[in-house]
Amino acid sequence: MSDNLSPTVASGDKAVSPTMEKLNNWLAAMDKLKASDLHLRVGSPPLYRVNTIPQRLKDDAVAADFMVSLKKELLGRMQSEQFDRDMAADFSYSLAGHGRYRVNFFMQRGSYALVARRVPFQVPQMEKLGLPPGVMKLLDADTGIIMTVGMTGSGKSTTLASLIDHINHSKRLHIITIEDPIEFLYRNDKSFISQREIGSDAPDFHVAMRSSLRQDPDIILVGEIRDLATMSTALVASETGHLVFGTLHATNVQQTITRVLDFFPSHQQAMTRDTLSNVLQGVMAQKLVPGITAERPLVLVMELMVTNPAIRKYIADGNDDKVQEGLRSMSKEGMQDFNMAFAQLVKGGLISPEVAYENSPNPEQLRMNLRGLMLSSDQATK
Repeated sequence: MSDNLSPTVASGDKAVSPTMEKLNNWLAAMDKLKASDLHLRVGSPPLYRVNTIPQRLKDDAVAADFMVSLKKELLGRMQSEQFDRDMAADFSYSLAGHGRYRVNFFMQRGSYALVARRVPFQVPQMEKLGLPPGVMKLLDADTGIIMTVGMTGSGKSTTLASLIDHINHSKRLHIITIEDPIEFLYRNDKSFISQREIGSDAPDFHVAMRSSLRQDPDIILVGEIRDLATMSTALVASETGHLVFGTLHATNVQQTITRVLDFFPSHQQAMTRDTLSNVLQGVMAQKLVPGITAERPLVLVMELMVTNPAIRKYIADGNDDKVQEGLRSMSKEGMQDFNMAFAQLVKGGLISPEVAYENSPNPEQLRMNLRGLMLSSDQATK
């Protein structure tokens, strides 16, 4: 870890308190350092995450009274009520000229702490994210549900924002996003977009999801599906002529199916499986891994399922392992598993073989994939 980072970017002209001035300086420095996250906790110097690696500042340790003052100035009434109830609060924060930040203010070891994730003003284009071509097939769907899955920090929100913005510029639709908090801001183009934030515009995801069905939507984006009620409403919406985008914490396509079913009691799972086989349009499972070029220090790796009749039958019959196998055998339809994606990224010079093997769910299979690509490349040059 580096200990010699020092933010020097000043805050804007608007008069602010010394507490907010210091926070704004730290946030503004994220641009220069290309940091994704800022961590503040009592007794430790501020810490940035740069290209997935935590790096401490040279500054003095954050004082307890600073965090007390920050809580008073940063949290509004609703966030304070949430904090008093949950010992943590989520909200967004904007800094003119620099960006928006998704903030979580929480307790740790009896004192206040904060994590702020930088959200650019500009919604990234699909092409710049390196999404596989098969993703475009998902955007042909008019109804159903598309799941984006991955662990925290895997770029799910950014991927969804790029898809929504692509639709915004290409189709005349009403899109409703339900987020906690709102991250990317959209400018209406061909579509018009209603953005609802949990806490300020709706009490929770389920209520927002249920009421959205009475708001004339074509597309509904659910920032996170956390419970049975929200999952049930999302499936109902996808059955009744809407296209739903949702996110889950799952590691791959096969686990996504399991996670959806696990929301429901055992006596409802057979019926839910049948519904899912009919409405699921696709799954994007993703990771972010270190790249080897300065232009792309973090590289998106995606496992992609685009549902077809064979996949629907596998899901309906409970053959989820065959769904995973189908990603490889149906690659001509735009599908790929993680190892196929890793092999292509290594071949394209975007990530190292070491990073690929370290993050692969099956390193031995990846070795075979890479060997196959090498043989194909050799034959093509003869």
